[in-house]
Amino acid sequence: MEKKTFNHTFENGLTLLAEHMPHVRSATANIIVPAGYIYDPTNMPGISSVLSEMILRGAGKNSSKELSLAMDGIGLDRSCSAGTNHIRLWGATISRNLEKTIDFFADIILRPQLPKADVESVKMLAAQEIMAIEDDPKQKVLIALKKNHFPSPLGNDRRGTLDGLKNITHDAITKFWKKHFRPNGTIISVAGNIDWPSLKTQVERLFGKWKETPDPILKLAPGKGGISHIAKETQQVQIGIAYPSVTYDHKDFYSAIGAVNVLSGGMSSRLFTEVREKRGLCYSVWATHQNFKELAAIICYAGTTTEMAQETLDVILKQITNLTKGIKEDEVKRLKIGLKSSILIQEESSSARAGSIAVDWYYLGRIRPLEEVQKSIDSITTKSILNHVKQFNPKEFTIVTLGSRQLKHGK
Repeated sequence: MEKKTFNHTFENGLTLLAEHMPHVRSATANIIVPAGYIYDPTNMPGISSVLSEMILRGAGKNSSKELSLAMDGIGLDRSCSAGTNHIRLWGATISRNLEKTIDFFADIILRPQLPKADVESVKMLAAQEIMAIEDDPKQKVLIALKKNHFPSPLGNDRRGTLDGLKNITHDAITKFWKKHFRPNGTIISVAGNIDWPSLKTQVERLFGKWKETPDPILKLAPGKGGISHIAKETQQVQIGIAYPSVTYDHKDFYSAIGAVNVLSGGMSSRLFTEVREKRGLCYSVWATHQNFKELAAIICYAGTTTEMAQETLDVILKQITNLTKGIKEDEVKRLKIGLKSSILIQEESSSARAGSIAVDWYYLGRIRPLEEVQKSIDSITTKSILNHVKQFNPKEFTIVTLGSRQLKHGK
């Protein structure tokens, strides 16, 4: 059987991953560099997001306009963004243009121009995004929830703060890039109709002389947890709830995902049915699993009216704790169909696979074949979910509400 996945770690610590997908005509390159917002200096939160915008504004010999036109010229759909641990550079194109894509990305990563004249305009864009949060109460409550629940700096917001933006200078951006853009910890993942030997040779030629630097030491400070309220005169109330879960590499990970899907896996899930459909308590309600390397949590959200807010909170908490009382066979059947559908979509998408194999390597140190993922989904049963929720039944919740009236919370 022809090998589908490949991996190689170069002497400088850079890891190259690839998955050959001969049935598609596209190719996607995904580069994650260990320069996410957890490394933002305390006086300059948001600098990683600013840098993720700046590095696209000219690289190598190409000015910002020349680089943009050149990438448009090969039909390269691309983006760059700052996440928790990494800055991610992503690009999808037809497979014959993959080599040019990697050439462009090497310039962007290794030789960004970081034009000084663009710093203020980029900071203005970042400031607008921060100020827009005031008009988005859902985002405001979720930002506060994550900051309270997760250890700092994991719970920080990628956008930073207005005060932090004031401290960001061109010199600070350049220093941050030089310090945190390093080959050790960087993962280049490629998926699509690719040729592994050629790809490996090209990456070694472009990135092989990139100098390794020491891993930065990250210190975590516990989140404050508990219950808090953001007073705001609105007709709606935003509710955010968080409680601990298991990480991506835990043996119970898929049971945890199963439990989340029982709660919030579509229009027949418990939160949608019990909170929205039967009682008409809210216009939006959902739960999701959020994973970091160090820890994970279930994040729940509901948007409702002031009059119905207390009951909404009470019913959501009851549905979470009621998971320990039993899981139905039809719930498991439904969630497994949904999870398997996502696998089928991955099989057809070079973009999805480029992202997935990078996630696998970062959390597990290996690439899981889709067949293994399918077996993990098949192993989900009513018993496995029930055992999991009983073992990891939340003892305490982190809760943040936003609205004109503070809610009461049971312990």
